[in-house]
Amino acid sequence: MYDPLVNSTPAKQPFCESYWASTVKLGHALPPLKGRQHTDVAIIGAGYTGLLTAYYLASQYHIDCHVLEANQVGFGASARNAGFVLKGSGRLGYAEMEKRWDLNTAKGIYAEFSQAVARVEQLIQQHNIQCEPQQKGYLKVAHNPKALQQLQAAADYIQHKLLEGSDNGESDSRAFQAEFIDADTFRAEYLNHQQAYGALRLNDGFGVNPLKLLLGYKDMVLQQGVSLSEQSCVIDWQQENNQHRLITDQGELLANKVIMAGNAYTPKRFHAATDNKYLPILSNVIVTEPLTAEELHIAGIHTTQVTMDTRILKYYYRLLPDNRLLFGGRGAVWGKDAHQPIYGQRLKLALDKCFPILANKKVQFNWTGWIAAAFDDMPHVYCQNGLGYSLGYCGAGVSFSSQAAYRLAQAIAGQTLPNLPLYRQPLPSHPSSILPFGQVKRIGQWGYYHYGWLKDRFG
Repeated sequence: MYDPLVNSTPAKQPFCESYWASTVKLGHALPPLKGRQHTDVAIIGAGYTGLLTAYYLASQYHIDCHVLEANQVGFGASARNAGFVLKGSGRLGYAEMEKRWDLNTAKGIYAEFSQAVARVEQLIQQHNIQCEPQQKGYLKVAHNPKALQQLQAAADYIQHKLLEGSDNGESDSRAFQAEFIDADTFRAEYLNHQQAYGALRLNDGFGVNPLKLLLGYKDMVLQQGVSLSEQSCVIDWQQENNQHRLITDQGELLANKVIMAGNAYTPKRFHAATDNKYLPILSNVIVTEPLTAEELHIAGIHTTQVTMDTRILKYYYRLLPDNRLLFGGRGAVWGKDAHQPIYGQRLKLALDKCFPILANKKVQFNWTGWIAAAFDDMPHVYCQNGLGYSLGYCGAGVSFSSQAAYRLAQAIAGQTLPNLPLYRQPLPSHPSSILPFGQVKRIGQWGYYHYGWLKDRFG
């Protein structure tokens, strides 16, 4: 499996045999870049971020752009994720943001994350994207009594600090934007989860088929007349006279400006702006065979809302439209171990502990994909001197990629972005940058996983 800290390029890698890939055909790849071509803005990567940046540049600012995809649209993280459209990104809580900066900054970031969810919903509706959006609601489940107290505090913080003084024309619904649910109510009305001590519910998350959403974005971009070259991996990048020369195996693209939109699938050595400035983390997802109506009733699964628990090594899950249960969590540390059966087996064991009645249900799909974490636990959407990137979604890229793309397009067009750390600070470097590039990070990650396992079990 492609490993960003090991392999030098994501080109010519096999496609993921995910559940999503079984629901829709990718079709033939578009022609690769050939010969010498010119554009104002080159976009590297045709996932959510790259495609939507191209869409906004073309539709709102009429700026010429050309998207280069190393494989085919549907290869990377945008096609492999769990399809959770969530309010949030990175690993910082909002109270932590206030401590790091101030309350107004925390409010501003909360507003950006909220707009991201709304933006995805708007794009789906506006362009009639058939990506199977599900029931609204994001459930965050407390896995122990201490986590329950933290969720109660989080609900109070959102309602009484982040929403205080907001005027969004929806004052009647404010009381329900962050709702605390006690354990009995949660088990009776949402999920009869055997390890749930209560939950926090946010009212604007939802689930989608992420590959169908991605292909919808691809159609939007092509309808705008944007050039999209698949099977066009950038193998060399030269800067000459304030112009970028991106070289592929069959052509070269000359651009005035460049956007890097590969996120966790960006190679280990690509450009100084992103080299050694994020940690790729493997996420593992399993999907069961379909559940019968009786099994759903006995298991107490009453909702299709997206759900995640409060563990350090989080589990996330939702009921799919065909009554399969999706369940995900951390995968292997090294890409070479991604397909070892132990990781899927561990997820199935965790699922069975949540819903014991499903212990005999078979897993029909099991796959992995990379997510990216920045070293300061927050995403960075940064553009300076004609070079931009968005990186560090930490598993919440289905939603925030839409807002990041919108902001990147604004920046390229010369508009001023909100004065928030998300947009004003470049990615920080890893403190071990003078040591072997991947090995130190992965050893640290291995240690963190063991710490997280102990903390989740006994802490």
